[in-house]
Amino acid sequence: MASLKRSLQSDDPYAANIASKVYVRSTKSGKVQKIVREVYLRTDIPCSSKLCRQCLDAAPRDAAGRRVGFVLSERPAGTKVYPQGHYLVPDTNAFLSAMDLFEHGSAFYDVVVLQIVLEELRNRSLPLYNRLVALTKSDEKRFYVFFNEFRLETYITRDDGETVNDRNDRAVRKAAKWYGQHLAKTQPGQAPAVVMLSNDRDNLRKAKLDGIPACSLAEYVGQLKDGEALLDMIPESQDRDITREKKPGESLYPEYFSMSKTMTGVKNGLLHQGIFNVSPYNYLEGSIRVPAFPKALLILGRENINRAIDGDVVVVEVLPKDQWKVPSTQVIEEESITKDENPDAEEGDNIVSQQERKALQEEVRRTHSKSSESLAQPTARVVGVIKRNWRQYVGHIDQSSVSQTGQQGRKQDSVFVIPMDKKIPKIRLRTRQVAELLGKRILIGIDAWDRSSRHPTGHFIRSLGELETKAAETEALLLEYDVQYRPFPKTVLDCLPKEGHDWKVPASTDDPGWRDREDLRDLLICSIDPIGCQDIDDALHSRPLANGNIEVGVHIADVSHFVKPNNAMDAEASIRATSVYLVDKRIDMLPMLLGTDLCSLKPYVERYAFSVIWEMNADADIVNARFTKSVIKSREAFSYEQAQLRVDDASQQDELTKSIRTLLALSRKLKQKRLDAGALSLSSPEVKVQMESETSDPIDVKLKKLLDTMSLVEEFMLLANTSVAAKIYSAFPQTAILRRHAAPPKTNFDELANQLRVKKGLELNVESSRALADSLDACVEPSEPFFNTLIRIMATRCMMSAEYFCSGTQAYPEFRHYGLASEIYTHFTSPIRRYADLVAHRQLAAAIEYEAVDPSVRSRGRLEAVCKNINVRHRNAQLAGRASIAYYVGQALRGKATDEDGFVMKIFSNGFVVLVPRFGIEGLIRLRDLADPEPQAEYDAETNTLTTSGSREVKVELFQKVRVRVTDQKDETTGKRGVKMELL
Repeated sequence: MASLKRSLQSDDPYAANIASKVYVRSTKSGKVQKIVREVYLRTDIPCSSKLCRQCLDAAPRDAAGRRVGFVLSERPAGTKVYPQGHYLVPDTNAFLSAMDLFEHGSAFYDVVVLQIVLEELRNRSLPLYNRLVALTKSDEKRFYVFFNEFRLETYITRDDGETVNDRNDRAVRKAAKWYGQHLAKTQPGQAPAVVMLSNDRDNLRKAKLDGIPACSLAEYVGQLKDGEALLDMIPESQDRDITREKKPGESLYPEYFSMSKTMTGVKNGLLHQGIFNVSPYNYLEGSIRVPAFPKALLILGRENINRAIDGDVVVVEVLPKDQWKVPSTQVIEEESITKDENPDAEEGDNIVSQQERKALQEEVRRTHSKSSESLAQPTARVVGVIKRNWRQYVGHIDQSSVSQTGQQGRKQDSVFVIPMDKKIPKIRLRTRQVAELLGKRILIGIDAWDRSSRHPTGHFIRSLGELETKAAETEALLLEYDVQYRPFPKTVLDCLPKEGHDWKVPASTDDPGWRDREDLRDLLICSIDPIGCQDIDDALHSRPLANGNIEVGVHIADVSHFVKPNNAMDAEASIRATSVYLVDKRIDMLPMLLGTDLCSLKPYVERYAFSVIWEMNADADIVNARFTKSVIKSREAFSYEQAQLRVDDASQQDELTKSIRTLLALSRKLKQKRLDAGALSLSSPEVKVQMESETSDPIDVKLKKLLDTMSLVEEFMLLANTSVAAKIYSAFPQTAILRRHAAPPKTNFDELANQLRVKKGLELNVESSRALADSLDACVEPSEPFFNTLIRIMATRCMMSAEYFCSGTQAYPEFRHYGLASEIYTHFTSPIRRYADLVAHRQLAAAIEYEAVDPSVRSRGRLEAVCKNINVRHRNAQLAGRASIAYYVGQALRGKATDEDGFVMKIFSNGFVVLVPRFGIEGLIRLRDLADPEPQAEYDAETNTLTTSGSREVKVELFQKVRVRVTDQKDETTGKRGVKMELL
């Protein structure tokens, strides 16, 4: 077969407009394949400046013949150096190092984002790429994407021997130069300057040699009218005026292994890779779980931790046996050890401070006194970091690190910032705004952690407001747990039904909205939710059948009818992944119109639903199950308390109440079956903060009551989730979105099992979930009803986290949900507030052939990415919710002192942790809190007993009931207000 190929000879009139890109790739068989792509270069890609008539006339038009709107202002802002106005052309390096600057509201407008820069940024950092794409969609900021790789005058080919990076830098310079020359023709002598921004010295030097206006971020910000405040936002490592030249031999930390050495070591099993975790009680102790060992490896001391930060993916080397240690029995907090450090001082070769040495000496003495070799655990040291978990951190400036000069004037000064998260080390910050930022919550980013510095260095991003103000603390909490809380963008709101709150289910059943839907409006359906619930996801019904069986239905809001795959609302929901519930507010996954109105199964109005309907016998055995899209009309929206009162009131004999009683009876049988199968009844302290209705100030804290109606709803939701999981897995064995809960390693329970055996003579059997459930039931103390709950709380902490996954990535036995003792499980029942449920809805609709399968729910790669994001967001939402409760409990106790019962959950050699059930909070009571001077103490690790003598004599044992005085206290370290406990 002859191949037709366009000749690119000089007589070809199109030759100049054709360029070829050559790629080389290796195939699976190991062969090398050469791919040649032709690129058609155009001259009609506009510069998008409203000043340019030439581009305006030649600009491409859309299908309706309208010109594409131009982005760059006809009157761009001026600076001291460019008073006539200017456009900016940043290189990739500028975006990588200072995206926060570009997002700032007071500067960085009229920016040309080159295609080459956008592509390079996507390859280097997906989160930063997404932030830049968001900026290009902002009408206010005026960021224009210029396709320099397709414009004839700005396209360049890579020279022989030139690196990709050098070629890209040259492309940026070429585009910046062309822009300047192009605009100069439109307004000779008056055209705005086109300024290239870069923090790459070589790129800047070459640009200046070529006559291109160019400057570093620091130089550019210095030209702006109010640029001083913005200078703090430039990462120190990028500011050449600040970066010190390091002297040889000045390093404090060991050098990391090279990437090839770490990869080879991991492959050979000599090194191990995993996620580094810092102990919440001792900042000098970390651990890492690796597949090669059943228990976590200990990492002790600053040198072995070697600049790893909580959450980093690190590579470790196991240390020789003579260096194995006993886990720390001491509470060691960074702030108390490193207080009064000078942030300007570089510490020479003292990696471990005097105070840290003292703390470690104490540990050695205690360890040796035990003379128990068997307690020593394998230890390791960090030899490389594969992936940094650095993010933006909320913190406040450590008052003790501020110099006298720093509190006056605008001189740049070094200070320490103490992050809210105690697991994150202090961060050194250079700022010109010390006086303004003292006493404020601030947001900062980490830039680097050199071998020659005891602490990481970072840059200022913005101030959130005064410490302890509700607005600042709430925003701090949302940022700390990476909750997406910005208002929904216009593109998302444009996806909502045009009728708004007036939208109704079509009156005619011939309407397309009724296609293949069952009319269930005549059923006695009701919802049962917490008080004040507005986003009602689920409703239920039951009715007797002629054959003596019972029909039971679970009806779930049909969110997938309103949120279509791959539109802006779907993309936003997939990023948010879940609604977040704080004490005083809810951050929704979907716009309020859907969540609290059109999708919400409110009473007395018709709503679209997705229904799971079972036929059951009197023993709650399922005879058959079916799934259908439907239209329902809920008869009533009960709170748990209202439903309970109605069920308990014998005088209520109406059909709706009878159906709830039937559901209650069936739910008890379903629960018993689950427990018989080995389902766990775990526990976590749950409290409710009561708010003052006018001011929304917290006034009291109450433990949540458990009602039978809560269990009723829970059982049928679990049943619906299990039924749907089986259905979507049978239809899509490779791509069903499911939820699994792995069985915890038996070693997770070693400590708790040993404590129960020694202290209470009780055995904890962890051979299976059934065995664990039975032994937890047996952990009772007749004189103390709360003891069983305490053990369940502690057992919950030994568990693995449940996670969403794509069915094709695991073998079927791994699908099992350990806690629920279910072979297969998913989330289907809360699509208003969880994205996983929305995906399950789409898969179920395809499985019952209601609609065609959308590619988004068939792509395993895409679903794996979705699951990964949902797992992170789900965990963050839980942590944010708990942090919100902790903050409001502290506020509710402000200025009050209350005496409560507590239980000792953990004992250290210099303190102990107490749980107060009434408030659902834990507090650390240190030896120094018991009396002044601090009493002497003897800690027995075998029996978990702490005995003090001297200024105060007490004996504290694990699981012991104690009486404590609870007051509020501002934590000087984190700046958070929490509770202080005092042993009575």
